[in-house]
Amino acid sequence: MVRRGRSERATLADVARVAGVSPTTASKVLNGRSDVGRSTRERVLSVMAELGYKPTAVRHERARGRALVTMLDFVESRYAGTVLQGILMAATSAQAELVLRLPPGEPISTTRTAARAWVDEQKESGVAGLVALAVAVPDAVLLAAEDLGMPVVTIDPIDTTESRVVSIGSTNWAGGRSATEHVIRLGHRRIAWIGGPPGSAPSAERFHGYQAALDSAGIAQDRALIRNEAFSVEAGLRHGRDVLALGERPTAIVAGNDEIAVGVLAAAKEAGVAVPGELSVTGFDDTPQTEWTTPRLTSVRQPLVGMGRMAVETVLAMADGVQPASRHLQLATTLSVRDSTGPAPSR
Repeated sequence: MVRRGRSERATLADVARVAGVSPTTASKVLNGRSDVGRSTRERVLSVMAELGYKPTAVRHERARGRALVTMLDFVESRYAGTVLQGILMAATSAQAELVLRLPPGEPISTTRTAARAWVDEQKESGVAGLVALAVAVPDAVLLAAEDLGMPVVTIDPIDTTESRVVSIGSTNWAGGRSATEHVIRLGHRRIAWIGGPPGSAPSAERFHGYQAALDSAGIAQDRALIRNEAFSVEAGLRHGRDVLALGERPTAIVAGNDEIAVGVLAAAKEAGVAVPGELSVTGFDDTPQTEWTTPRLTSVRQPLVGMGRMAVETVLAMADGVQPASRHLQLATTLSVRDSTGPAPSR
């Protein structure tokens, strides 16, 4: 084993030599690449821990001011693009560099040593904080960030078990309730729910609002009308087909987001079900695509640009030592009524 003096810092070359691998392989392990065998990865991580290896910051000249990392795994949705607009506006206003990255994979997401090295690398390269957009932030990364004083703010978190993380969202429960109450006032009594992933906190809150509206109106819940999968057009189309094929189909469908609602509208058109004559549909987010659908989509508006701006402002304030008044910040929702909802059809 190579022994180093207190003033000497282990390098990646040292790690590679002690682990018996090439520097390229050691680099792949550090960056979570999948093309490294499990035993090799574990050996390299063990050597990193034993040598006390810390990644050397990138040698390029740093941008003036601070940098922010935004982690997300999709950019094609209107939801993500609109939130990113707010993040970009706030980062530009604060003269902070914005870096977009995918969430860290294995071993960073599962190994505390690797997670700590990854967060330390961000910090040494000038990153002031992390903003996670609708992705699961691994607990190992959250704990490493807390240990190293790197603030993390999540927007619409998914599958995060660490309750101490600061989150930004909207009043999802109130939004889900307002959409459901809207169709109840129109006379609908058989109302389906098609929501997002079970691990999504916003989807769960919207569903609870849906339940509360039904309970308040004295409408019994029918489990055959409740579906959850993904925030996608494909999921809306698939589950829309299923509920519209039931012997007693719903007269209204409350969707967990606009993309699901777009899929439902496609399923209705495919089945020859008139909207809103035979079926009312509501979405959630009120993205620009609600004006493009046929008919135009009734949707719960959440301030997506504002959520992005607040996330940046909050994480920068935390980097300056100012803690938010609450760890769970919510912006108000409103219902935008358009053409996809109408009176319940007579039976």
